[in-house]
Amino acid sequence: MPINRFPLQLRFGDEDSNGHVNNVRFVQFMEEARVRLSLLPLGASLSPQDPAETFRSVTSRIGMTLVARQEIEYRAPLVYRQEPVWVEIWVTGIGASSLTYGFRIADDDGGRVYAYAEAMLVMADAQTGRPTPLTELQQRILDGWRGEPVPFRGSTAAKTGSAVSAPAGGTR
Repeated sequence: MPINRFPLQLRFGDEDSNGHVNNVRFVQFMEEARVRLSLLPLGASLSPQDPAETFRSVTSRIGMTLVARQEIEYRAPLVYRQEPVWVEIWVTGIGASSLTYGFRIADDDGGRVYAYAEAMLVMADAQTGRPTPLTELQQRILDGWRGEPVPFRGSTAAKTGSAVSAPAGGTR
C-alpha cells in the first residue's frame, strides 16, 4: 500500500494542562501531512511536461479543496519529546468530487500508534464554493496514493485484519 510518511517535531506548547499533546494538535498534524503530500513533485510519469508539478499546483488551477469531515481515534497519549512523531498519509477513497485521506500518527518504527484518522475533502469552485468533479489527472494522482481503509476499532477493516500494519513503499 502506498504510504507517505512525514516527521513532525513536537513543541513543548503542544501539551495541555493534562500533560499530553492536545487533541487539536492532531488535526493540525493531519493538515501538515496533507500539505506536505500535496507539495511532492509528481514526476515525469504523471506530469511529463513539468515533473516538478505538484498535486497542489494542479488543484489550485481548478479550484480549491474544502474539509468536509474528519474523524480521529486516539490510541495512546502522546507527550512532548525531542524525537519527532511520524504521520503517515494515504488515500482511502476517491469520489466524483471528493477524496478521503487516511492517517496514522505513530513512532518512527510504528511500534506505538497514537491515533488513526480520516479526512474527507471536497473539490470546489473557488468562486461559488460548489463541488466540482475531480479531473482525470487528479484521479490518477490520488489513485497512486490509494491504500487500505483506516483500521478504526470496530470497523470492518479492523475485524478482518486488512488494517494498516506497517509502512510499505512510503516516503521518508
